[in-house]
Amino acid sequence: MLAPIGEARARHRYAPDKWSVKEVIGHLADAERVFSYRALRFARADESPLTGFDEKAYVPVADFDRRTLADLLAEFAAVRAATVALVTSLDEVAWTRRGTANGAVVSVRALASIIAGHELHHVAILRERYGVTG
Repeated sequence: MLAPIGEARARHRYAPDKWSVKEVIGHLADAERVFSYRALRFARADESPLTGFDEKAYVPVADFDRRTLADLLAEFAAVRAATVALVTSLDEVAWTRRGTANGAVVSVRALASIIAGHELHHVAILRERYGVTG
């Protein structure tokens, strides 16, 4: 979906205070890492409460716009492959385990759904507000 848009368009922001396309991709990779880490911890019966994370603070520090679009897409693909490897390795008991993240109790199954839904949310934004097709 994003590979053909080019470097200039990948820096596009639909408003001055909004993320660029590159920043959206970087955010997706960061968030998926955090959510899958939570899923790993809870799947392994680690009930230690996990803190939240502030994506609005992560994105500027990461400086995703300095990287190439191809590099960001490759990173996201690698993160997704790791997530798929994790979730396909889980047994039924692991899927039902729960833990506390960001002050809320959440199951491993819910975290997998959050990962998928989060990507779909941003794909819709990329299409609607950034004009990305594909």
